[in-house]
Amino acid sequence: MELQKLCEKIERLDLKSMKRAVVHWDSIAKPLHSLGKLEDVIVQIAGIQGTEKVHIARKALVILCADNGVVEEGVTQTGQEVTAIVSENFLTDKATAAILCQRAGADLLPVDMGIARDTNLRNCKIAYGTKNMAKGPAMTRAQAIQGIETGILLVKELKNKGYDILATGEMGIGNTTSSSAVVSVLLDKSVEEVTGRGAGLSGEGLNRKIITIKKAIELNNPDREDTIDVLAKVGGFDLAGMTGVFLGGACYHIPVVIDGFISLAAALCASRISPITRDYMIASHVSKEPATKMLLEALHKDAFLTCDMCLGEGTGAVTLFPILDMACEVYDKMSTFKDNSIEAYQPLE
Repeated sequence: MELQKLCEKIERLDLKSMKRAVVHWDSIAKPLHSLGKLEDVIVQIAGIQGTEKVHIARKALVILCADNGVVEEGVTQTGQEVTAIVSENFLTDKATAAILCQRAGADLLPVDMGIARDTNLRNCKIAYGTKNMAKGPAMTRAQAIQGIETGILLVKELKNKGYDILATGEMGIGNTTSSSAVVSVLLDKSVEEVTGRGAGLSGEGLNRKIITIKKAIELNNPDREDTIDVLAKVGGFDLAGMTGVFLGGACYHIPVVIDGFISLAAALCASRISPITRDYMIASHVSKEPATKMLLEALHKDAFLTCDMCLGEGTGAVTLFPILDMACEVYDKMSTFKDNSIEAYQPLE
């Protein structure tokens, strides 16, 4: 796979299918656009899938799991060993993401992109965790590309298995630190503006996290104009994999639901590699991390939910699935003005 050539083949949404979807919404016996964003997202999916016959029955949450060497700088509340423990819990019905997936009718695919020990997850391991970015580049450029291409190939595989829509998730102790570094560089924002407490740091811990990120950026000097360079120097294997999932969604015409801050950071990376990719993304919720709104604005996205969630793992993205199902049900099943012998509403000037 050659990443650049693949990205060059990404197509814009099918406007004809979107127009037909709008016509269908307007024919339904209700006030025009009275379901707001629920109508807009179905029109978007019609453009992604290239048909007004929208289908989102088969869903999957892809969770990219990896460890981050920067944890040795004391930037997290828990140790690196937690990544493997929580990641393997996804294989049971006791993890939060697994419970939500069961309720939403979605399959769950946890992927080992670089956990620090061997696991029972789908094995796409690039290395046993990234290097400590406070001492040098987190990974090589080749490893960053490998991570992105792995994400793309996962989407291709799921497309071939008949999945209609995907959600992104991640698990990796220390990944809010790498995500904050990536976002600081790409958005040209101060580290203080984009860095939050992650899984619950104290004030002292947050200050240490900020100092560590600044040190990593100064030491590695990532090139803002080269997204892969940024990912390689201060990113993570999970971020690279999710970046690939977003690119893969655009390559293979599958809508991909963005989760919270870390997923948004990967979505930003994908959009910098191929701007058209944004059209294939759906924003699920506004997380509590401080840079979330900046990222949504940079991606030109308006999220559906504001629930003060910050768990990660794709939990916010999966929470959106039932709402999308309801929108699709109305679109598919509600009677039209013609069915009811009612004069159709006309757009107001």
